[in-house]
Amino acid sequence: MINPRWIRYARSLRRFWATSLEAELEYQLNLVVELLAVLGNLAGSLFVLSLLAGPSRQLGGWTWNSALVVVGMYTLLDGFTSAVLQPNLSRIVNHVQNGTLDFVLLKPIDSQFWLSTRSFSPWGLPGIAAGLVLIGWAVSQSDHLIKPEDMILASSLMLAAALILYSLWFLLAGLSIWFVKVWNATEVLRYTLVAGRYPISAYPPALRLVFTFLLPVAFLTTVPAKAVLGQGSWPWAFGSLIAATVSLIGTRLFWKLALRHYTSASS
Repeated sequence: MINPRWIRYARSLRRFWATSLEAELEYQLNLVVELLAVLGNLAGSLFVLSLLAGPSRQLGGWTWNSALVVVGMYTLLDGFTSAVLQPNLSRIVNHVQNGTLDFVLLKPIDSQFWLSTRSFSPWGLPGIAAGLVLIGWAVSQSDHLIKPEDMILASSLMLAAALILYSLWFLLAGLSIWFVKVWNATEVLRYTLVAGRYPISAYPPALRLVFTFLLPVAFLTTVPAKAVLGQGSWPWAFGSLIAATVSLIGTRLFWKLALRHYTSASS
C-alpha cells in the first residue's frame, strides 16, 4: 500500500508543475528562442568535437558515433538543468536575501521538496528532446545492438547522474545560508560541468582524476554513455549508484544543518 504522504507529495508536484506551465506558456515565443539556442549549442559542440577528433574521427579511444552519445548525454542533462534545477535552486539565494525563506519554512510541506520542485520550465524540454534524439541516432549508426539489460543499466545510471547533478546544485545553493553571494559559484559549476560534453578519457590524467573524484563529471555523462553502448562495467556502475546515494543523503543532512544555522529575517 502506498504511503498517503507520498500520494500527497505527488499531488503537490502535479499542481506545482501545472501552474508553472500555465505561467510559462504565456510567452510561447520563448520556445522558438530556446530551440534556436539548443541547436546553436549542439552545433558548437559537434564543431569542437570534429576539431578534437581530427581526420581519424577518434577521441580518447572513442569512435565518432560513441562520442556523439556522450554529447547527447550532456545535452540531455543540460535540458534537465534548464527545466528543473535552475528555475528552483537559483531562487534559494533570493529567498535567503529577501527573507522569504521564512514563509517557505512555515508551509505544511517539506522545505527541501518545495524549494527543489516548486517550478518547472518547459523551455528545457527542447534540450532533453535533442539529447535523446542524438543518443538514439548515434546508437543506430554504431554496430551495437541495444539489449534490455543495457537499457536498464543505462536508465539507472542516467537517473544516478541526474541525482548527482541535483545534489551539487543544491549544496552550492544551500551555502547561501552562510554566504550570500554564492550565485556566481553555481554559474562556475555549470560551466565546469561543460567538461562532461566529451569522453573523460580525452582529458589528461590529472584532469581525469579531478573529473572523477573531485567533480564527478565522469559519472554524469561518460559512465551512462558506456552503458548505452553496452560497454558498461559493473565497478563503474556500482560507483555511480553509490555516488548518487551518498550525494542525495548528503544534501538532506546538509539542509538540516543549514536550517539549524539559519537566522530568520523576522528575528
